[in-house]
Amino acid sequence: MKINAGIKGTGCYLPKKILTNSELEKTVDTTDEWIRTRTGIEERRIAADDEAVSDMALKAAEQAVKNAGIKKEDISLIITATITPDTPWPSAAAMVQSKLGVDGIPSYDVSAACSGFIYGLDMARAFVETGRYDNVLLIAAEKLSCITDWQDRNTCVLLGDGAGAAVIGQTKEEGIMATAIHSDGSKRDMLYQPAGGSAMPASEETVKNRLHYLKMDGAEVYKMAVEKMPKVLGEVLEKAGKTPEAVDFVIFHQANIRIIKSIAKRFGWPDEKNIINIQKFGNTSAATIPIALAQAMEEGRIKKGDLVAMSAFGAGLTWGGAVVRI
Repeated sequence: MKINAGIKGTGCYLPKKILTNSELEKTVDTTDEWIRTRTGIEERRIAADDEAVSDMALKAAEQAVKNAGIKKEDISLIITATITPDTPWPSAAAMVQSKLGVDGIPSYDVSAACSGFIYGLDMARAFVETGRYDNVLLIAAEKLSCITDWQDRNTCVLLGDGAGAAVIGQTKEEGIMATAIHSDGSKRDMLYQPAGGSAMPASEETVKNRLHYLKMDGAEVYKMAVEKMPKVLGEVLEKAGKTPEAVDFVIFHQANIRIIKSIAKRFGWPDEKNIINIQKFGNTSAATIPIALAQAMEEGRIKKGDLVAMSAFGAGLTWGGAVVRI
């Protein structure tokens, strides 16, 4: 008998501190108008100094578990998608496991940058459908403010902090209908953090040259995103046997409003089908899709039975898509 995997509950957490475009105008050579017209971002959330990724992940996870109608003891696996864990090791997922108080169950991180939630969704679906695990807690959390070069006006205006989570478990009806994930490591230098790993360990020189911050070739990343995201969307829609017209809502990785709207237009999706929150939270990497999903469900915009398409693109380079019946 076929086992169906679906999203049983979602949750999210956003830090209290709001950093507006007007505030950024005071620290770097930019303007509110420039940021809004080119990215769609008006403000973003910044985590407190003593607020780690695992702290934000825990709050999103607790909400997802509650909304799924299960107990934390029912969780059988924790997957955390992040590129900014509390420490290089142990994993952020292990930290969440400890803070949640569910000792003994497996937990690990996924490093796929902005595509992390889709990568995790693909894995969680496989684990549930094969009967390996009953309830997978999938979290995507980022504290990008700690790897942001606040002197680089091209990147610091884009990024924010936050966490989103979902419980993936067995469902009566088909929930996660299709997923697809891809990568291309040959283009890694388009978007990466140069120092801090084994190739370039931390040193006085790496710190002096600001190599522990995120670096991005914005123009090239833009070109790749508008090529790969619609392609993977077409792939998952075909796998699911669905037409674009059948989709009730679409959630793109919240990186740039122009990318989001141009791809939606290509598929014929009107604004009312497009879940967008980039103006309030900016780019929170892996967390953008689950935050948008959790908020749309909390607001009653996305309801049980709705068909949702998702697509993301990020460092690696990585990209992925999914079609899910809520």
